Amino acid sequence: MSTDRLTALEIVRTLRAAGHTAFFAGGCVRDMLRGVPPHDYDVATSATPEQARALFPRTLEVGAQFGVVLVLAGNGQFEVATFRSDDAYVDGRRPVSVTFSTPEADAQRRDFTVNGLFYDPIEERVLDFVAGREDIERRVIRSIGDPAARFTEDKLRMLRAVRFASSLGYTIEPATFRVIQQMAPQISVVSAERIREELVRIFTQPNAGRGLRLLDESGLLAVALPEVAAMKGVEQPPQFHPEGDVFAHTCLMMDALREPSLTLAFAVLLHDVGKPPTFQRAPDRIRFNEHDVVGARMAGEILGRLRFSNDDRERIVACVANHMRFRHATEMRKGKLKNLLSRPTFADELELHRLDCIGSHADLSNHVFLQQAQAAMPPEVSAPPPLITGDDLLALGMTGGPAMGTVLREARELQLEEKLRTRDEAMAWARERMGGAAQRRSTK
Repeated sequence: MSTDRLTALEIVRTLRAAGHTAFFAGGCVRDMLRGVPPHDYDVATSATPEQARALFPRTLEVGAQFGVVLVLAGNGQFEVATFRSDDAYVDGRRPVSVTFSTPEADAQRRDFTVNGLFYDPIEERVLDFVAGREDIERRVIRSIGDPAARFTEDKLRMLRAVRFASSLGYTIEPATFRVIQQMAPQISVVSAERIREELVRIFTQPNAGRGLRLLDESGLLAVALPEVAAMKGVEQPPQFHPEGDVFAHTCLMMDALREPSLTLAFAVLLHDVGKPPTFQRAPDRIRFNEHDVVGARMAGEILGRLRFSNDDRERIVACVANHMRFRHATEMRKGKLKNLLSRPTFADELELHRLDCIGSHADLSNHVFLQQAQAAMPPEVSAPPPLITGDDLLALGMTGGPAMGTVLREARELQLEEKLRTRDEAMAWARERMGGAAQRRSTK
């Protein structure tokens, strides 16, 4: 038995000993019934937040007005929530107030049947008031009660339905899915941060390609990511992309993701986002001139709109901007190749390139070449410390500014080409470079 489950069991025992009802609740019960170790354990109880806080030495108030307390125990945090019924929702996110109630009523106010189960870890029995166990066996995501009412209460539940269906490999029950399609435009009222968090979960968990297709079929993609929806129907040259249009290509790449980083998942999603606006049917073939440049700008705008952190945004945009460089890898001079290998996002960029290939022409020769180059040139070879710095150039009498940056870049390229090998060689080159520049200015 896992440490988290043992700790959660002790929380239940403590609540029971004080005369309260307490069960495991929600996703952990679903996963236990699926034979999958839960990521975390939530507890539902008849104890009020005040009563729960009095029983545990370390707690945090995260939503006491809604009956939720975090209990800090063992090495983790455990959500302990009072059985409740929700009053009216007015903001499409949370109820105005709640009424503490019974397990049966608490189950009815939850989102989907597979998440509406309780488990008594003392008597080792499941309490199912919503037929959730049957839907787990059928592998179905179904709203509890009227789907329109559930999605009106919290519009984000539409994205959650897609997430659960894709990550669990379930289908969305037809009536539930029809309501999502009807209400999809209303996802726009949800905050960008909440939409981002659901999209991150959809694209970094298993079956990301299926998640992308479900977003499209539901109508949610056109609202949350219209630039990605615009890839549909955009033709590609069949000699390079026999798989079909830009959207089909992206879906195939998403299908091939395996436990991706956030950077990689969104780099795959957005790497060709610049193709629709750059589409040209040239005399020789379809072209997307500078779609990497346009796509990087668009990716930055999309990620900014979704409130990604600056660091995540920079890394994803870098991958999008550089994804076309990999096709020229075998032709690169040693210095340029080293620069490519030493990029901070190189690991994600290399995997993006591999997925790009297997999602289209399936030619992995460049990928194999770069793997071999990476093995032959570890970081100390591909990214050695610079031989000279700006301080060195200042000491030689050079003033700061763009000219200094140019000299430093040239020195770095020569170092990576192994044409400058020592600091003394680099300093001598810099003196000569600066002297030549001064002489050229004096003859003008």
